[in-house]
Amino acid sequence: MSEQTFECLWVEEREDKVFTRSIITRSVDDLPEGELVVKVHYSSLNYKDALSATGNRGVTRHFPHTPGIDAAGEVVRCDDGRFAHGDMVVVTGFDLGMNTPGGFGQYIRIPSSWAMKLPEGLSLAESMALGTAGFTAGLCVEKLVNGGVGPGDGEIVVTGATGGVGSIAVSILRQAGYRVVAVTGKEGEADFLRSLGAEEVVTRQEVTDDSGRPMLKERWAGAVDVVGGDMLSSIIRATRYGGVVTCCGLVGSPDLPLNVYPFILRGVSLMGVDSVQVPMGERLPVWEKLAGPWKPAHLMETVTECSLEELDSRIDAILKGQLKGRTLVEISA
Repeated sequence: MSEQTFECLWVEEREDKVFTRSIITRSVDDLPEGELVVKVHYSSLNYKDALSATGNRGVTRHFPHTPGIDAAGEVVRCDDGRFAHGDMVVVTGFDLGMNTPGGFGQYIRIPSSWAMKLPEGLSLAESMALGTAGFTAGLCVEKLVNGGVGPGDGEIVVTGATGGVGSIAVSILRQAGYRVVAVTGKEGEADFLRSLGAEEVVTRQEVTDDSGRPMLKERWAGAVDVVGGDMLSSIIRATRYGGVVTCCGLVGSPDLPLNVYPFILRGVSLMGVDSVQVPMGERLPVWEKLAGPWKPAHLMETVTECSLEELDSRIDAILKGQLKGRTLVEISA
């Protein structure tokens, strides 16, 4: 592997504090230490990647840097024997793409404990069509199931439904037999959401209540929320007795204006979902379901593909809320 070169997206900070992006050539020898070297075939574009690519130090502390919190590819070398040469692996979360050079490069070098073998039932491209967004959605559904919310218990509301997490959550909830109500602020996307499995599509205004009432009329058996703020508060206040609300994002607000009444009078559970530091023993069962009974129907038909060179414009678009579904990035042919 010595002096093996590869192309990657390179984000650097100029002297005037402006961040720039370009495609450069690096050497594998320049990558940080780690037992596992992977030739990356595919990655995906997540909102967190776009934050890293624009200099957000809440995601990435030091620049220059290569983002990409997802990667799927072929093992080139594994020094501790966990994987064999040629094994197909998937890497999501941990520090990949945050402060460790990520999947927007043709090679990564990481601790072998961050990787898992490609689940049976998924191709490399499909694993990245799911990626962190799909894994997060799967964790949310797992918490609904483990919390006792079954398909016959009522409607599940999904916010930010045209986004990465939301769109896959709609699909896998439908696959699991739930009745899904999708929330979106994008006019004209109702047909897209129904094609994913939503039985009803509503606007943000229809879900958000600003009356200040401590509780609302019971409607939701459960929820997958990526928005936070007033919308999450409204959903919790309208959740049925014993319902489960999962929270995995803050695209609207990190604040939660709420009182304790839904929790102590209706027994509502609010479940936080993190996809970064999940232990491997908890990751694998969720990925097995994503590759099996929860695998979204027509997964690849709802994905937009781009090359490493085309990433720049997609990064700007996702920050403006102009993308829908998932963006698959082909890294190495």
